[in-house]
Amino acid sequence: MENILKPELKTHLHQGTVIPAHPLALNEDFILDEKRQRLLTRYYMASGAGGLAVGVHTTQFEIRKPEINLLDRVLQLAGEEIDAAKLARPFLKIAGVCGPTAQAIKEAELAVSHGYHIGLLSLGGLNSFSDEALIEHIHAVAEVIPVFGFYLQPAVGGRLLSYKFWRKMAEIPNVVGVKIAAFNRYQTLEAVRGLCESDRCHDIALYTGNDDNIVADLLTPYRFMVGGEMIEKRFVGGLLGHWAVWTGRAVKLLEETKICVSREYDGAGALLAKGIAITDMNAVLFDAENGFLGCIAGIHEVLRRQGIMKGTWCLNPKEKLSEGQSTEIDRVLRTYPDLIDDDFVRGFLELNQELLN
Repeated sequence: MENILKPELKTHLHQGTVIPAHPLALNEDFILDEKRQRLLTRYYMASGAGGLAVGVHTTQFEIRKPEINLLDRVLQLAGEEIDAAKLARPFLKIAGVCGPTAQAIKEAELAVSHGYHIGLLSLGGLNSFSDEALIEHIHAVAEVIPVFGFYLQPAVGGRLLSYKFWRKMAEIPNVVGVKIAAFNRYQTLEAVRGLCESDRCHDIALYTGNDDNIVADLLTPYRFMVGGEMIEKRFVGGLLGHWAVWTGRAVKLLEETKICVSREYDGAGALLAKGIAITDMNAVLFDAENGFLGCIAGIHEVLRRQGIMKGTWCLNPKEKLSEGQSTEIDRVLRTYPDLIDDDFVRGFLELNQELLN
């Protein structure tokens, strides 16, 4: 297979890293602000992230509408900035891939043309597909680009996927990772058990997409007896919309969890307490009180206050800050100053003045 993840990138993926979901920078006319879009990419690299996911929910799915047609351009802009940075460390370029098989293959081919390493494959909108049809769908996309599977559970608008599905999916060559929005623990157990009972268990990296319980996910081992041997699987990193803000703090947090695990959970209590603080911040950022209506605008608002983005504009006019959300953002910023990165951002902006307008 031609498009296989390079060994150094596979090692990087399995060691666990911070992968923010890339937002979309618009101006007041709802037109792509290319300078601010580039600035966002630079911010994530400067913050120490180990990769970026572009063309995903946080980038706004409306970019795929024919009358908007921004998927190609946003993939190109992020790819150009990452390549131009010539980083001395591994950095994963991940492209969101979605839609029926023909569309997904086309999007995967587009990602490959811009030098992306992995496709984060959303199964959203495919509820009419049987499990067998979904497996065929993933096979087809994996022929084009290494695949990061994505379990968006029913609690957050996805579909139920069984143990048998995950067991079969794990056997697909070129599936390199799985992101689980692990809101339902029973369904998460089914998925992880399916991975653990596959011969390719250790070839697939597990990442949390569960913004409301990040620290606990990163600390929790999943253990199953398979063929008389205890197999353990962990969420080694995160691919998260929450990590689109305060990214340097996320990098530090992931490192703290790795150290805690390596030291037989010394300091786990303090980390779990920090996890509750992060959940409080996420509830406000994602507008949990209002059914997550302001989740993208909340990310934009934090970045706007820092000066990285110019506004909170979204392609869907219904996506905006909810009443009281800005006040709640004020509260968490005051309450958790050690979990924000405003000082770093000020220095970062001074070094990137050419992209500010």
